[in-house]
Amino acid sequence: MVELRKRKAPAPPPVVEKKSRPAPKAKAAAAAAAAAKPAETTKEKPKSKVPEAGDAIDLDSFGGEVETHDGTKTTLKKLVEESKAGVVLFTYPKASTPGCTKQACSFRDNYSHLSSTGLTIYGLSADSTKANTTFKTKQNLPYSLLCDPSATLIGATGLKKSPKGTVRGVFAVDKKGKVLLREAGGPDATVDAVQKLVAEGSQGAEKSEKTEEADADAEEGRSEEKRENGAEEDVKKDDTKEEEEGEKTEEK
Repeated sequence: MVELRKRKAPAPPPVVEKKSRPAPKAKAAAAAAAAAKPAETTKEKPKSKVPEAGDAIDLDSFGGEVETHDGTKTTLKKLVEESKAGVVLFTYPKASTPGCTKQACSFRDNYSHLSSTGLTIYGLSADSTKANTTFKTKQNLPYSLLCDPSATLIGATGLKKSPKGTVRGVFAVDKKGKVLLREAGGPDATVDAVQKLVAEGSQGAEKSEKTEEADADAEEGRSEEKRENGAEEDVKKDDTKEEEEGEKTEEK
């Protein structure tokens, strides 16, 4: 009889230990932490309000510093202080171009009338002092040209293109910082707007003169009336005095 031997059970497979992953680096951890935080919304700076006719502006801070065509640094506040009644700034995109030449020459041809009420006229652009000097000399312009390469004054008036450039227009302000005029327009339209402003100023000046004359006449009339009343009082006093003296004489 054959004896059967029992087979040995096969050895179990070796257990493979799972290697733990290394801890995330500090940079990865920081990125994960940042991602977990709610995204912060960047606050946009509020846009400065564009002044309109009738508004009052702060001349001390309005528009920053610019240069005249001859290189003199100045500000709108200084220009207003030097004027008799205020300042007119007409803006133009580029010196010596056809449209800008037409506009500048129209202000030149009407200069005497436009400045008749005490307003001082200036051209304003982002051109260099050299470009504006050439422009002024070639066209024989009787007013100064202001150079604003950084467009701080142009932007303050609301006549700056985005992202770059100048809108043709006109801006006027009086001695107290009150905006008299602000509008965009073509070469002829900008001159017409200032002519209308000057006409309104002339009518206002005439009304003021008439009012002053009327007040003076009224004051003179009141003075005359006082003199007449005073004379009547003197006559009455004299009459009363004479009557009293007459009564005393009769009693004697």
